[in-house]
Amino acid sequence: MARRDDLSTPRGTPGAPSVDPDVFGPAAERFARFFGTVTYLIWQTVIVVVWLILNGAGLIFKWDPYPFILLNLMFSTQAAYAAPLILLAQNRQADRDKAELERDRERNSRSMADTEYLAREIAGVRLTLERKADREDVADALDRLTHAIEQSYGVAHAEYADADDDAGGDSLEEPQDP
Repeated sequence: MARRDDLSTPRGTPGAPSVDPDVFGPAAERFARFFGTVTYLIWQTVIVVVWLILNGAGLIFKWDPYPFILLNLMFSTQAAYAAPLILLAQNRQADRDKAELERDRERNSRSMADTEYLAREIAGVRLTLERKADREDVADALDRLTHAIEQSYGVAHAEYADADDDAGGDSLEEPQDP
């Protein structure tokens, strides 16, 4: 007899009905939400009290005598159905939380990358601003340049200044015609 090790197909009952969890899940969530409401607790309490009064006093007829076995069976059946539905709703919520957590992680990593990029850019701007010439640097360079020019053309400047003094005019004024 050949052993069947085909892992590409799941084991199970062939031809068994399959239930789509995306169709059944929302109904289970609504059911689980309803079990957690005050309305449900009030209605369940009213039904149990009416059940106990009708069966305990025997007003109509006793369909469930004192140990209330039928009532216990109903509670057991309700619990047997409620527990898996509540667990299904919790699992769906956990899946949604996990997906949201993953989206938050991705958003945080993008934010972190953006923050690091901006920090590098700000550091680059700071370094550029530190190398930028300020007013004092420009004034010092201009003074040195002026001094160098004066030393280079010092003789010509002195002669020009003497010529201005002889003419009796300011070097900035226009020359007068004789």
